[in-house]
Amino acid sequence: MLTRRGVMELGLACSVAALLPWRAGAEVPTLDEMRQAFTSGAATEAGGLELNITELAENGASVPVELRAPEGAVALMMLMPGNFQPHAFTARFGPAAGSPRLATRIRLAQSQEVIALAEMADGRFLEARKHVDVTLGGCITG
Repeated sequence: MLTRRGVMELGLACSVAALLPWRAGAEVPTLDEMRQAFTSGAATEAGGLELNITELAENGASVPVELRAPEGAVALMMLMPGNFQPHAFTARFGPAAGSPRLATRIRLAQSQEVIALAEMADGRFLEARKHVDVTLGGCITG
């Protein structure tokens, strides 16, 4: 028989379970899989995409980054291969967007090469890379 106490305990257990990080069966896609999904297998070109990020980050918990793409960019993607979750973000620009520019802060777990990709309206893909040395990692890995 279901009692009032039993319902309260079940509700508390469900609430706690919902707050726990769930990793069972969840696989993080590889860097190549993420690039493949974004570019649909197309080759990338160096140049044209501007990646502004510091070369020495004293605190990896908050690293400012800015991406500037040429006019005609429809999407930007940033990857951080040295992090547990290497996909930082993907941003899409609609027809009402101003300039294809994005500024934010990212977390870096360790020193690594940061990769930025841009999808152009004509189907080309641009790539920019920059190595960042991190003195104090900003991610909990586990």
